[in-house]
Amino acid sequence: MVLIETRNLPTSDIKAYEMDRTLMEQQLQPKAHKMVILAEGSFGILESKTATVLVRYHTENVVAVIDSTKAGKDVSDVIEVGEGIPIVSRLAEAMKFQPTMLALGIAPPGGQMPQAWRSILHEAIESGLHVMSGLHRFLSEDSDLVALAKRHNVTLWDVRKPPTELPVATCKAADVDATVVLTVGSDCRVGKMVAGIELTDAARTRGLNAEFCATGQNGIMISGWGIAIDAVVSDFTAGASEQIVLHGAKNHDLLIIEGQGSLVHPGYSGVTLSLLHGSMPDAMIFCHQPSRKIVARYTIPLPSLTEMIDQYETLANPIKPAKVIGLALNCYDLTDDQALRAIEAAEKETGLPATDVVRFGSEKLLDAIQKLHENLKNKGMNNH
Repeated sequence: MVLIETRNLPTSDIKAYEMDRTLMEQQLQPKAHKMVILAEGSFGILESKTATVLVRYHTENVVAVIDSTKAGKDVSDVIEVGEGIPIVSRLAEAMKFQPTMLALGIAPPGGQMPQAWRSILHEAIESGLHVMSGLHRFLSEDSDLVALAKRHNVTLWDVRKPPTELPVATCKAADVDATVVLTVGSDCRVGKMVAGIELTDAARTRGLNAEFCATGQNGIMISGWGIAIDAVVSDFTAGASEQIVLHGAKNHDLLIIEGQGSLVHPGYSGVTLSLLHGSMPDAMIFCHQPSRKIVARYTIPLPSLTEMIDQYETLANPIKPAKVIGLALNCYDLTDDQALRAIEAAEKETGLPATDVVRFGSEKLLDAIQKLHENLKNKGMNNH
């Protein structure tokens, strides 16, 4: 069921919006470039999330990481993936690997670039490197950098920059034939994007026509398309989520939507709710870091798993009922034995399948998704 009927909306609100290059395939597909990642003073699993995911999912494209505080180490020494990729102290050292793109490897609160990085950007542009940024402050609106980029014939790609026209949500996502699964979570940086990518890759391995739908800058850097909805004006964030679903459903019948934030996060809960209502999922995968007891960077205790799951299901219900059908646990800071105990405890508490998709694979969660997907397909065929 839906709260509004689209036939009662003005035509301007329900027309098919043509997404610009932010949503469609980008001119600068990361997979087509040799990247050096700038993570000066911040390279680490949580400290430089952008750098970590680029190394994990574009390993063959990353030639070096810049962080003078860890120079001389191998990337895998710091984040456990990316063996053979060197950490260097300066861009000049990285240039011997012949990169074609500089990627800014951090996404700090507020999305501002460290001032000290400006000189490195100047050096990169003057060296002919395209620049990929996921910051809230857009490089393409910095007159100094724009002039320099034009002079050296390079592109400044602001991954977070949203389309210029977006609608208010119209509940059209309820009409797609695809099965829609949204990753949700207890907090920021608990693995909603990683779970989504791993589930999509596993689904494709099974022969399912699945698509990962990016809603944040890091996801867009991996998949090459999407909308960073945290950069969208608040009235249109649900509409942006809806457009992502409509676009993904054109050529795919299983969509895994990247979640953002958390309903209990005091800073980002609005983005989370917009995604939930705009994407209108058929089901959710709940993501959580078992060792985390309070909201990151705050002193707010996290509710129990069952309470948080109930919050998502309760808020989804008036728009389109959806259940959490599995848990993706981020156990990066636990031993294997500790992780297995955490998974067992989560399954006992919730009655749902749980796993760490990176450490133990995503099969249990994909089984639940595939069962739902097949049931919905059969229901659709019977309705015809």
